[in-house]
Amino acid sequence: MLEASVYITIKKTISDPQGLAIKHALNSLHYPEVEEVRVGKVIQLKLNTKSRKTTKERVEKMCRKLLANTIIEDYRFEIKKDIR
Repeated sequence: MLEASVYITIKKTISDPQGLAIKHALNSLHYPEVEEVRVGKVIQLKLNTKSRKTTKERVEKMCRKLLANTIIEDYRFEIKKDIR
């Protein structure tokens, strides 16, 4: 069994209102060193597969078809062996 961690973030060219709100809140809490915040999400997948190559191909397709909105989001992922 393999595990994939998919990291999805808003593209740098797209405004991130949630990140901006967090930045302002941190600045108001006396963290003036925070200059930028970008918010994203992590999706953990456990896959009943053994081949890393096949798993990478499948996760790539999952990201493009459903997990990420590729018009406004970037994604990357890591494949690792499930240690359980």
